[in-house]
Amino acid sequence: MDLRTFNNLADAFAARAAEQPQALAVTLGDRSASYGDLDRMATNVACALQARGVQRGDLVALVCDRTIELIAAMLGVTRVGAAYLPIDPRYPQARITQTLEDARPRIVFADDGNVAADALLLSEAVAFHGETRAWPERSREDLAYVIYTSGSTGKPKGVMVSEGNVLRLFTATEPWYSFHASDVWTMFHSPSFDFSVWEIWGALLYGGRLVLVPFETCRDPEAVCALIEREGVTVFNQSPAAFNLLMQAEARKPEMVRSLRYVIFGGEALNLRSLAPWFARHGDAQPQLINMYGITETTVHVMYRRVYAGDAANENDSLIGVAIPDLELHLLDENLQPTTEGELFVGGAGVAHGYLNLPELTAQRFIANPFGEGKLYRSGDLARRREDGELAYLGRGDRQVKLRGYRIELGEIEAVLLKHPQVKQVVADVAAGSSLLCAYFVGEAEPATLASFATQHLPEHMRPNRFIAIDAVPLTINGKIDRKALALLGEQKPAAATHHTSLSSAETKIAFAWRNVLALDATPHPEQNFFEAGGTSLLLHKLRTELEHTLAQPISILTLFQFPSIRSLATALEAKPQTQAPSTPSRTGFRPIRLPGKVTQS
Repeated sequence: MDLRTFNNLADAFAARAAEQPQALAVTLGDRSASYGDLDRMATNVACALQARGVQRGDLVALVCDRTIELIAAMLGVTRVGAAYLPIDPRYPQARITQTLEDARPRIVFADDGNVAADALLLSEAVAFHGETRAWPERSREDLAYVIYTSGSTGKPKGVMVSEGNVLRLFTATEPWYSFHASDVWTMFHSPSFDFSVWEIWGALLYGGRLVLVPFETCRDPEAVCALIEREGVTVFNQSPAAFNLLMQAEARKPEMVRSLRYVIFGGEALNLRSLAPWFARHGDAQPQLINMYGITETTVHVMYRRVYAGDAANENDSLIGVAIPDLELHLLDENLQPTTEGELFVGGAGVAHGYLNLPELTAQRFIANPFGEGKLYRSGDLARRREDGELAYLGRGDRQVKLRGYRIELGEIEAVLLKHPQVKQVVADVAAGSSLLCAYFVGEAEPATLASFATQHLPEHMRPNRFIAIDAVPLTINGKIDRKALALLGEQKPAAATHHTSLSSAETKIAFAWRNVLALDATPHPEQNFFEAGGTSLLLHKLRTELEHTLAQPISILTLFQFPSIRSLATALEAKPQTQAPSTPSRTGFRPIRLPGKVTQS
C-alpha cells in the first residue's frame, strides 16, 4: 500500500483495515483489537459524533488515558473530517480547564465516569450504533490534530497540524526506515506529547501492532524492558533522559531488548557519549539508534542522524544530522542572514498552520520565507553547521528549555507561580549541570506551600524540583537577571535539618533518601507529598533505587505512586512485602474532570 496515494489519515487507515482485518492493531495488557475491530470502533465513534452535529473542520477534545478506545476515537474524529485535541487526564484541573477554554472544542470525550455533564463518555461512543452517513471529503490541508505546548506568557498555545503534514512525515522518512506490517511499536508517550503522533500513526499506517504502555509502566524501566521482551517490540521511541534509565535496567539482562530494530530518540539533546555502555553490549548494527531532532510546529521530526558506536567514543557535539528530504533548513543571524552558527529556521512540507486563535503569535513565529515559497518557522534553537555538513545542536536562544522530552517555557512557570498571593517575584531556571528545574522566589510563601500550588496548576513535567526563597533577585550591572548569582544562592550551605521527633526508623531512612534524590536542604515533613516536594516520575525511579539499597527490600514504582509521603510509604512497607507493579493500567491518580461550562462552538 502506497501512502502517497492518500490525502487523509482516515482513508489510509481504512484501506489498511480492509487489507488485513484479522491482524492485531492495538494491544493493552491482556486486551487487544484487530484492524477490523478498530475500524468498527472508529466507525461507531464517527457515527456518535455525526449524531451530535460534529462536522468537517470542528475540534474534538479527548481527555483520555492511553487506551484502545482512545485510538479508536482519534480514528473516528478524523473520519468525520474533524481534528482531535488530546489532553492528558493527569494534568492538573487548572491546566485542563485552561486548555478547553482556549480551544473551545465542539465535543469533549472523557474516559472517566466522574466528569461533568457536558462531557461524553468515550466508552459509550465506542459502543454507539447509529446510522452511517457518507463521510466528508477531506483535503491534505484539513487539520488532523491540535497539540498544546508551553507558552512564554503563561498561557499554553495550540499547534495546528494538517493531515498532509502527518502523511508526508512517513512518506518522506520511508527510505530510512522501511517500516512494515511485522513491526511492533510502543505508545510510550502521553497523547498530549507530539512524539505519540509518530508512534500511533507509524504503527497503524504501516499495518504494524501498537502496544499501549500504561503510565505506571513507563515510569519503571525494568517493567519497560519486560514489556519489550514479552511483546517483541521492534520500534521503540524514547527521550534521552528516559533511555538513560532504561540502559541501567537492561544492563542486568541485555537479552530482553533483542527484538528491537530501531531506537529513535527525540524531545531533547542527546549526549552521544552516554550511549557507550549500550554499544558495548549490543553493537550498532541491531538495533539501529537514530537521533531525530524535532519540533511540534514542524510535525514531530525535522532531522535524522543514525548513531554509531564510534560516535559515542569520539564525538563531543550533540549531532542532529540532516533534514528530512521535504524540509528546508536555514541557520540565520538576527538580521535573517545566512550564517554557519545561528538560529534554526525550518520550511517545507512539515510546517504547521500556526497557533490556534493566536494570529499575532503565528505571524511572529511563522514568517514569510525570504529564500523561496511558503513559511519558515523560527525555532528558537541554535545550531552550528560543521565542515562535514551535519548540524550540531547548541541549545536554546531564548528562555525555553527541553527537559525529559518536553519543551518548557520558563516564562510560563514564572507566570503561574506569580499568581500565588504571597509571591512578589519569581525566576525559573535549570540548575547548572543538571536537569533540575529551580524556582527562585521573593515573598512570604513557604517552599512547601508553593510546591503544592505548582502541583495544582502545572503539569508534572513543568513543576520545579526545588523552590528557593531569596531576599531579592540579583541583577547584573546592566540590569539583567544575574543567573550565575542565582545558581550560587541555590548552592548555599544547607540549613540544619528539621528535627522530627516522631520519625520512626523506617521514616528516617526514607527521609534520608528523599534528601539525596531531591537535593533538599532539610529533612522534609513526614506527611509531605513527594511530588509537591519537587519530585518527578523519573526522580521516583532514582528514589526507588536508593530505597531498595537502604531498606534492603524490593519496592515497586506503583507502590511509590500510591504512597507518596514518607509516613504513608513507611506504613505500607511495614505492613506487607512489595511485589512488582502489575502490567495492567491503574486508575491511580485520576480526579474528576470539571469542564469550563458549555464547550460547543458557534
